[in-house]
Amino acid sequence: MESVREQFEALGPYMLAAAEGGREELRELVDPRLRDIVDRLSPADLVSARSVVSMSYSAGMRVETPITLIPVRDSDGQLLGTVVLRKPAASMAVLGAMAASGDLRHFERMQQVAKAGRRPAAVLFADLESSSPLARRLSTASYFALGRRMTRAAEGCVIDAGGLVGRHVGDGVVAFFLAESAGSETAAARSCIEAARSIKDTMTDVAARSELAPEELLMRFGLHWGATLYVGQITSRGRAEVTALGDEVNEAARIEACATGGRALTSKPLLERLDAEDAATLELDPDHITYTPLAELPTATEKARRDAPAIAVCEV
Repeated sequence: MESVREQFEALGPYMLAAAEGGREELRELVDPRLRDIVDRLSPADLVSARSVVSMSYSAGMRVETPITLIPVRDSDGQLLGTVVLRKPAASMAVLGAMAASGDLRHFERMQQVAKAGRRPAAVLFADLESSSPLARRLSTASYFALGRRMTRAAEGCVIDAGGLVGRHVGDGVVAFFLAESAGSETAAARSCIEAARSIKDTMTDVAARSELAPEELLMRFGLHWGATLYVGQITSRGRAEVTALGDEVNEAARIEACATGGRALTSKPLLERLDAEDAATLELDPDHITYTPLAELPTATEKARRDAPAIAVCEV
């Protein structure tokens, strides 16, 4: 209502000038919560097109919205109505650049989580192994170019698999595959595993383009299921991103840290979301898989042994 009141403050003078019955007519037409504004409006006759700035709210932020008002008159000059054109605050050059580099499918998925809430989802953590030696060996410009190629390739795999790209962490990627978006928990789990495999495969091409050997771009993968994740969009004046809160997010990070050697470790809770058809598509047999508790892996990190020792995992 605060947003509506601010917009009515901007447009109300023109509405009042166009109302044949004057102030009383406008008072009856508007929401009762706006009538106090009607009482203090001064009519503004719209002779020609005019641009005004109205305040509105987007993702909880107060933003300026440029509006152009265009009067429409009959042959006798009588006002028939007013066309109200709401325009984005960004220029067409900025919008064009965003649309050209972004993926509309991902933007739409981000809008679906604009309101944060509990959303069951598969979680994917992927990170470049032994990145520090590589960063020291390459020039800063070369390492930056490598990071950009890796990010674009990994995010493309996530988006193509139907996932949501989360916050960037170092040289890796975090992604979420929501059951509500995928259609079911088994579809979300399958998409998560497919994305991990796709990222692993595409790193071979990234290595070639960066004049590196394939073994120099080994990615660690940690895949987990979050039954009660709290997922939502965080929008600020600088950027918009999707994030999730829940113990399973931290546990996925612990699983990923243990997946040295370019492996993809998947938790038992995620694999057992797969139905028979999706498991067969992935060439997996969840009913006959042997799991290992994270703490018993030879590659288990100190944090994994401390925070998630009992989580059962296997390689996919």
